[in-house]
Amino acid sequence: MDLTRAALLAGGAAVAGVINAVAGGGTLVSFPAAIAAGLAPLPANATNAVALTPASLASAWAYRRELARDYRVLGVLFLPSLLGGVVGSALLLVTPQRVFDAAVPGLVLVATLLLLWQNLRPAKPSAPAKPSEKGGAAEEFALPSRPWLVFLLQFLVSVYGGYFGAGIGIMMLALLSSFGGNVDIHRLNAIKTVLASLINGVAALAFLFAGAVDPVATPIMMAAAVVGSLAGAVVARRIAPSKVRWFVVALGLVLTAKLGWDRFGPPARLSRPEPPAQTVERGVTAARAGLAPTSTG
Repeated sequence: MDLTRAALLAGGAAVAGVINAVAGGGTLVSFPAAIAAGLAPLPANATNAVALTPASLASAWAYRRELARDYRVLGVLFLPSLLGGVVGSALLLVTPQRVFDAAVPGLVLVATLLLLWQNLRPAKPSAPAKPSEKGGAAEEFALPSRPWLVFLLQFLVSVYGGYFGAGIGIMMLALLSSFGGNVDIHRLNAIKTVLASLINGVAALAFLFAGAVDPVATPIMMAAAVVGSLAGAVVARRIAPSKVRWFVVALGLVLTAKLGWDRFGPPARLSRPEPPAQTVERGVTAARAGLAPTSTG
């Protein structure tokens, strides 16, 4: 692989690691970087999921103190997250390349609009500590009386996460906020990070087993994402997360327009032949759809 492509992959993954640590939405940077480096959209998505998983696990470990009080909530959401991640990754593996190519602009737009919604949503004031609460800790989660509804909603979010993933953290924060009351945002982030790690980890294992990831791009992006996530802890203390989120929103809108024009615009129809209706069930197919040529990496 030439240095330009390697730099695109590493740079995109490192920035994604920083953004995920500061605000969330880093996939909207690393995914287009992988495409710009020569990967087709479908294997780029699978490679991105595998590469960002270690950084996500590191973030989950960093939240272990906040998680000490919320094992009950994690127990409720663990199974739907696991099942949804499996179903979503399976759907990606059987999706024809041309279908995924057509869906990518819409998926990126959905993730961007979710981040925009989060930016426009008024901040929820913190609940005052109750005298009976030890050390002034935040209130407990008010788990719904109908757990099947929470199970279903988390399952659907996890299917999306296993299939594409961008914006999944925002979806889960919205769901957790709906029954979390005025629970501290750090506790919500802790639960979200653990569940996202589970969903991404399940999807990553499925993609690795199916040979859907690019063997050259994956280690480059993985190492850069870990470095970026560690740097993100430092950046988070100096840059307002809202500013980073607005940057990602602008990037997502531009990317949506670019991907949509490439796929559906008149120049694309005239100059680019329709890709074959292939899936990524076999590693050979995925490698051919990814970096070209992979043999020189």
